[in-house]
Amino acid sequence: MISWKLTTISYEVDSNRPYLEPRYASSIMNPSPIHVVKLNLYKYSLSLPLLRFILIPKFPFSSCSSSSSLSLSSSSSPSLQTHDQSQTNSISSSLFHLLPQTQNPNNIVNLICSNLKQHNSNLALLHTEVKALLPHLGTQEVSRVLLRCQSDSSTALSFFNWVKNYLGLRPSTQNYCIVVHTLAWSRKFSQAMKFLCELVELVKDDLASEDVFKNLVLCTEDCNWDPVVFDMLVKAYLRMGRVREGLRSFRKMLRVGFVPTVISSNCLLNGLLKLNCTDRCWEVYEEMERFGIAPNLYTFNILTHVLCKDGDTGKVNKFLEKMEEEGFDPDIVTFNTLISSYCRKGRLDEAFYLYKIMYRRGVVPDLVSYTALMNGLCKEGRLREAHQLFHRMVHRGLNPDIVTYNTLIHGYCKEGKMQESRSLLHDMIWNRISPDSFTCWVLVEGYGKEGKLLSALNLVVELQRFGVSISQDIYCYLIAALCQENRPFAAKNLLERMTRDGQKPELEIYNELIKSFCHCDCIAEALRLKKEMVEKKIKPNLVTYGAVIDCLSGLGRSVEGESLVGEMVASGVVPDLAICRALFNGYCRENDIDKAQSLLSFFAKEFQIHDTESFNALIRITGGKGDITSSLEIQDMMLKMGLLPNPLTCKYVIDGLWKARRVDSASLVK
Repeated sequence: MISWKLTTISYEVDSNRPYLEPRYASSIMNPSPIHVVKLNLYKYSLSLPLLRFILIPKFPFSSCSSSSSLSLSSSSSPSLQTHDQSQTNSISSSLFHLLPQTQNPNNIVNLICSNLKQHNSNLALLHTEVKALLPHLGTQEVSRVLLRCQSDSSTALSFFNWVKNYLGLRPSTQNYCIVVHTLAWSRKFSQAMKFLCELVELVKDDLASEDVFKNLVLCTEDCNWDPVVFDMLVKAYLRMGRVREGLRSFRKMLRVGFVPTVISSNCLLNGLLKLNCTDRCWEVYEEMERFGIAPNLYTFNILTHVLCKDGDTGKVNKFLEKMEEEGFDPDIVTFNTLISSYCRKGRLDEAFYLYKIMYRRGVVPDLVSYTALMNGLCKEGRLREAHQLFHRMVHRGLNPDIVTYNTLIHGYCKEGKMQESRSLLHDMIWNRISPDSFTCWVLVEGYGKEGKLLSALNLVVELQRFGVSISQDIYCYLIAALCQENRPFAAKNLLERMTRDGQKPELEIYNELIKSFCHCDCIAEALRLKKEMVEKKIKPNLVTYGAVIDCLSGLGRSVEGESLVGEMVASGVVPDLAICRALFNGYCRENDIDKAQSLLSFFAKEFQIHDTESFNALIRITGGKGDITSSLEIQDMMLKMGLLPNPLTCKYVIDGLWKARRVDSASLVK
């Protein structure tokens, strides 16, 4: 028989406070079938208090005092439930009390909690004890167990992981929230953050309608909690790259009366800055001021970066004045942010003015300061001044890093001063700074622009001797450059070196080589490369076949070229107009007019390629031979295919008729 309990939820409004703070629920447990629970929930400003009565079925063998309030939270917000009702087999039959305790489904929570307490979280023994009842373990029962174990976070964590990983039961949002609260209350923040990130990702993928923030709030009615959890939720959203959800959670915190820490506020500002949401950054800063979140130096440095992105120098100066009024002196990060911004915009005078101000303020410029200034000078072609600044930096005891060297090397390469670039390369290797992919790329590209491919190749060999790895982009650039200079054999040697280094050439590189070999009429090498592609599971495309067929046709081997058409069609590649013309021109050069004519018919029928230009050429050839009958037949074929003769067609037909008449006249005279 099912008994019932009457639950009262009251919303109380304080006109003096715009937001209500959370309070713990009080539960009254007594043997009678009806009892009342009064619960204060978060609520926004209301004009009238609202009272709601909810009847909730109350089953025998109530597991714990907190289970009633858990049922209340679940019932009052049905949209927050994530478990499947088929998984939670709530049994109401009065006959279950006749079963032994270890077989009574209503006793599963008591049994699990007792076992966890007695056997110190020995989950193997737990599984043996409750094996028969596991089909009755659902997410609601999991929540009740977690609530009972909240004073022992290790036990709660072990049980949660056992349910999730061993039993394969997907925890509900409520389960996750209870675990997060339990871990945060026990000061295990890293584990709590891990589960928050997991929950955020789960909600994103499978439970889009779930509100994690609301679930966390509801769970505070049943378990111990720490407001830091809501700060952690904002950080979890930001860590998972979901900045807008983080902003929404931040604002929800403010609405319900929680004050975020300056650390989470700074994380949010930084996330919005990375998305270039500068307007949102200022909105968050205004909310920080309104709710009394005191900014720190990191806050001002982020906002300085925001102002630099906006490019309003006047605002920057006013903001720095406000920063100093708040008691924060600009530090090295502030100055570096401003110097980098000025240099990017070509305002070097302001940048060097700040560089001088730094010394007056007692802030010593660091490697970032000097590198930013050198970068600005290099962009304006003032390489000599940049190099002088480099020496000044070294003289003041700062050791240049890879970024500093790359800045100068790039500047010299851009100006075509490769000797100075090479000298800087040797200097950095001497200082035990290994060149990175950017260093190699800039130098190779610099030599390429100067037309010194041999020097670029020698550089690659030299860098490899120093143990520097050459990227695939550099190999591809050099191979393509060699092919453009019609040096396919040198390019192929570089391809073989690239393969020995563990790089896998792509289709585009093979196509460049094949086109270069075909351009040099080295068809045997081109066919060999095509075969190598197939062996390496690289499928030739239209470019590959087009280059080979065009070369074969040009060498008087049009029949072989036409055979490749069948191969390409079999592999799913459809020939285009360029291939049709290449074969047609090949047959015409071989003086095989019949084959050329049948080829045009074949391409028109099979691939719907109708080439008026090729038909005109055919009419011109037959007309030139005085074979006006064939010319007229070709014209009729064009009309049947739906091709209208153009003025050039008519001209060639008339020329053919005129020539035929002259031939006939000559024969009559004879």
